[in-house]
Amino acid sequence: MTDAPKRSHGRKAIKLTAQPTDLMAPAPLAHVWTARVITLMPGTFPGILGESLTGKALREGRWQLETINLRDYGVGKHKNVDDTPAGGGAGMVLRPDVVGRALEDATEGTRGNWPILYMSPRGKRIDQEMARTLSACDGVTILCGRFEGVDERVLEHYGIQEVSLGDFVMTGGEIAAHALLDATVRLIPGVLGNAESIEEESFSNGRLEHGQYTRPAVWKGREIPEVLMSGHHGKVADWRKEESERITRERRPDLLE
Repeated sequence: MTDAPKRSHGRKAIKLTAQPTDLMAPAPLAHVWTARVITLMPGTFPGILGESLTGKALREGRWQLETINLRDYGVGKHKNVDDTPAGGGAGMVLRPDVVGRALEDATEGTRGNWPILYMSPRGKRIDQEMARTLSACDGVTILCGRFEGVDERVLEHYGIQEVSLGDFVMTGGEIAAHALLDATVRLIPGVLGNAESIEEESFSNGRLEHGQYTRPAVWKGREIPEVLMSGHHGKVADWRKEESERITRERRPDLLE
């Protein structure tokens, strides 16, 4: 049996205990987009997600963050979560029985469209469309790997989608999970406050964003483009569109294809 999770500013930690459930503990907010993160390092959350606009939205209950400590599901005296890879080789692999129990607790009570993701360099690369899709879900469960990864049978059994931050390898999935959550949470209605800022930023329309300027009008001999100071909204819109296409053509021509 699990006790009521500890919550702080919208963050929740889940762990195993022999104590009965505390019926007086605050319950999770209903119908709020929720991220459940399975990790060996729950102390790294909310991290940067607890700052700025995402942190403000977390405290206001516009979204929820719950951490599940994988170590709590370990086996034996030392709460082992990993073992040597079958067939030999370097490193250690997260055990399927340990990860499975954590996943089943993490997914208990989930409703609607609630995908399970595993942060992995061999997964589909995170992009704006993925973040937009996830923000429209009811929530997401994220498994953060460590060591050589997780037993393949876990991914197959639970239908887990592997996602990647990029073509490089990190020591664990926590940093990638932070990046994915930041990109997703900011798209939840009400988090940023100004919906127009989302519509004009990079990748929102398949193009990179135009350059941005602010005061002073002249800095180190460089002036703000005259059209941006003209007050003519139509010309400003045309300039921004042209600049967006120029920058995309120079830096990411693949997006134009």
